[in-house]
Amino acid sequence: MTIELTPEDEKLIQKRIESGAFQSVEDVIHDALASQEAETAWLEENKSAISEKIGRGIAQLERGEGLSGEVVRARLERRKAKWLKSRGA
Repeated sequence: MTIELTPEDEKLIQKRIESGAFQSVEDVIHDALASQEAETAWLEENKSAISEKIGRGIAQLERGEGLSGEVVRARLERRKAKWLKSRGA
């Protein structure tokens, strides 16, 4: 099989090889495909739970229980600051 890669994809592959995590282009592509397969399997296994959570969230919004964008952003900023602090950043 022959494939043509974009220059951007070639750079990504080269970066992975230079990191030392992969020995060849084939290794990088195999890892990417295996990761994609694992993600697809996880989504399929968790499809009903995900749908249930989305449905619950929509129902909460319909009842007026949603949070404003400002509140959500503030919470995320606090979490990010805490995470960065825990990493010594």
